[in-house]
Amino acid sequence: MKDNHSYIGRLIHGITSLLTGMKTTMIVFCRKKTTEQYPENRATLKLSDRFRGTLTMRHNDENEHRCVACGLCQMACPNDTIKVTGEMVETEDGKKKKILAKYEYDLGSCMFCQLCVNACPHDAITFDQNFEHAVFDRTKLVITLNRPGSHVEEKKKTTAPKEETTK
Repeated sequence: MKDNHSYIGRLIHGITSLLTGMKTTMIVFCRKKTTEQYPENRATLKLSDRFRGTLTMRHNDENEHRCVACGLCQMACPNDTIKVTGEMVETEDGKKKKILAKYEYDLGSCMFCQLCVNACPHDAITFDQNFEHAVFDRTKLVITLNRPGSHVEEKKKTTAPKEETTK
């Protein structure tokens, strides 16, 4: 008799467990679908505000950026994804100033941890919503973020002739 009681108890426990699993399955089945039909829905695709796509350097209308080439983002990056190259130039008042020469970002080795963005004291870099990065060659994933013709490069051009004449 005791064996029948334990058998029925195990059977009831198994059916209860099965019904609990079926309840969860039906709840998920009746939920609103979250799967996106990409690329058909590119026009209506809405990503989360917290999504991290590509590291970008903010530029204003005059193509100026806030980066001062301090290198804190480069030091904070655990994968050596960022390479900041700065140059010392002489300003009009005769003072030496460090400016950004080149800001390279390797998208292929970035793990999107946002440590570089958090380390930047000038809010010069941020992540955007761009996520289409398919390429056939990994060298195309190395991006130079400071744009040619920015105010920093124009300052280099104006100060370069002065340095040559003083030599």
